[in-house]
Amino acid sequence: MKRIFVLLFAMLLIVPSCMEAQDKMIQKAVKSKVKEYEKAGWKIYGTSLPMNVALTKHYEKILGEEGAFEVSGSASNFKSKNVGKQMAINSACQTYAQSAGSHVKGRVVSDMNGDGVEAGEEFENFYAAYERLVEKEIKGEMKESYTIIKESKNGPSEMLVFYVINEEAASRARIRALENAAKESEVAQKHAQKVSDFIREGFSVE
Repeated sequence: MKRIFVLLFAMLLIVPSCMEAQDKMIQKAVKSKVKEYEKAGWKIYGTSLPMNVALTKHYEKILGEEGAFEVSGSASNFKSKNVGKQMAINSACQTYAQSAGSHVKGRVVSDMNGDGVEAGEEFENFYAAYERLVEKEIKGEMKESYTIIKESKNGPSEMLVFYVINEEAASRARIRALENAAKESEVAQKHAQKVSDFIREGFSVE
């Protein structure tokens, strides 16, 4: 019994220490990022929060939520801020969809080559449909974290939007895209289990 109390006491000491270390790491990252942004002429956009607070909340989401990761989108050469924002949102969706497609393509091609099977034109059509549908599905799973803007003398010209996505939700979006893309692809249906396994895997967005 005494040993259990000792272990519990040790855990009570360790948890605050870990949280304290994480807070210090976040503060250091925020300070560095704010300095980098301000030096480059970026300003926070679409919120009354100061940049350092918005960034702190962003890093807390990524580190505090299991399976959370960041996806960003960019826009340039626009006059209307609303148009720029939509361009950046579309850019983020495209970035994620392309990474999702490349991940599956790389795994499937490697696996099929190992079995002596060639992934032909029909699989290329499936990848294209899958990417398009992932781009559509992932939009509803993205939670905007913060947006920054860089304005020129003639008006706004660059915008960056950052999102936090949960891997579990992203996986569901990829599966929905797979189900719809595979309906018109016999080769995808033939290798449905392997493709589905690869799509369920998490991956890093480049």
